[in-house]
Amino acid sequence: MRLPLRTFVVSLLLGLAASAANPPTRPNVLFLLADDLGWGDLSCYGNTLFKTPHLDRLAAGGTLFTQFYVAGSVCSPSRCGFFTGQIPARHRIHGHYSTKPTNAARGMSDWLEPSVPNVARTFRAAGYATAHIGKWHLGNDADGPAIKEYGFDFVGSGEGGAAVNAADPYYRARSTALFVDEALKFIGERKGAPFYAQVCTLVPHAVLNPTPEQLKPFARFNSPNVPHQSPRAIYAATIADLDTQIGRLLDGLKTLGVADNTIVIFSSDNGPEEMAVGGAAHSGVGSTGPFRGRKRSLYEGGVRVPYLVRWPGHVPAARIDDTSVLSGLDQLPTLAKLAGLTLPADHVLDGEDASDIWLGHPRPRTRPLLWEWRFRVFGHVVNCSPQLAIRDGDWKLLLNPDRTRTELYAIVRDPMQVDNVAAQNPAVVERLAAKVLAWQRTLPPGPGDPGANDNTYPWPGRSSPDAGPALRTQKAAAKPAEK
Repeated sequence: MRLPLRTFVVSLLLGLAASAANPPTRPNVLFLLADDLGWGDLSCYGNTLFKTPHLDRLAAGGTLFTQFYVAGSVCSPSRCGFFTGQIPARHRIHGHYSTKPTNAARGMSDWLEPSVPNVARTFRAAGYATAHIGKWHLGNDADGPAIKEYGFDFVGSGEGGAAVNAADPYYRARSTALFVDEALKFIGERKGAPFYAQVCTLVPHAVLNPTPEQLKPFARFNSPNVPHQSPRAIYAATIADLDTQIGRLLDGLKTLGVADNTIVIFSSDNGPEEMAVGGAAHSGVGSTGPFRGRKRSLYEGGVRVPYLVRWPGHVPAARIDDTSVLSGLDQLPTLAKLAGLTLPADHVLDGEDASDIWLGHPRPRTRPLLWEWRFRVFGHVVNCSPQLAIRDGDWKLLLNPDRTRTELYAIVRDPMQVDNVAAQNPAVVERLAAKVLAWQRTLPPGPGDPGANDNTYPWPGRSSPDAGPALRTQKAAAKPAEK
């Protein structure tokens, strides 16, 4: 029986309204990962030197987290944490992957085994199309497995993490635009089918060489009558282009009609590079915000990074979560919960499902966060952290395995980590030290750099390292906790 036109129109409109109120339960996922971007590099995180309007727009459309941590203070460990939900040391990933001889010298594996359950394979098994575009750095420096073996249908440019087109001095500077083009092409070809895509930029990792066009708006950072660009101009030009290209990607999602049902995540793999590293000598001025420590350090600036999440109608918009403590280890279980996916029962997760936090319900985390860094920390001694760290509740403890340099910080009250309160809180020190030292004993043994976790300064006229004031102060602070 044919319905009257008016009844038909009303039914159609009701159906459309119901569809709008109940979007598909299988969201798309777009994960955007910058390389060596600091917590304070975005204007939505307090940067006042230059603006990042498109990333600020992403933050305004979703939730900005201020207490987000990565699983490692350099790229390969951090990326393993995002990708597998597991602490990278489980896979003998203690530093960045390099050549086989360098990996062996550091007691590391040569690549993450493709058989390890990961986010790409999990989504692909559920019928999602999957893509990796940009930097990889989970083993192909040592001729590791092809990236497609990890569960990706499409692999774009830049997978090695270095300049693919060595003949173009501006390849890295232009690479984000290329990656965005490839991402939009991949998403457009899905024609509404669900997708998981990760776009991992090469910037602002050194060596930075912005194009003249990218540099032009930041001439104000240069000194008059000096023929070279200032580090600020180089870095600002790089971040501005990163922001512009991400804005183009966000606009593309809207044009393709998938913005409302796509979870967009933006973060960084670790803190900003240090000028003392040769490749960053002309550009290593990324901002850690108020925090002590940079890349490689276990102080806040090395492992605490931006984290923006947008999913219209689900993740609250224009919200700043200043209380929840999140980790890159949480991303896999959280996405699996939100997308209704099943992880292998035998895959032990070191992160936790934080979907309730994403959806606007802050709570304390149930698992402490643990880190180890066995190697050298470059730059000023104030950034040279002890070898081990644990964040549990409002406390952060750092110490070396031999219990030297025991440092305890009430991290919410003292985010700059300048007030070591170990001597005043021996019970807290003992409780956290027991946890992190027990965890460290489970890690694969391996070499470290001699003196890597020593922050003594060569004070004039003092020949003994123990005479350095920094180490003497830390040892004195640790005494009450060692009883």
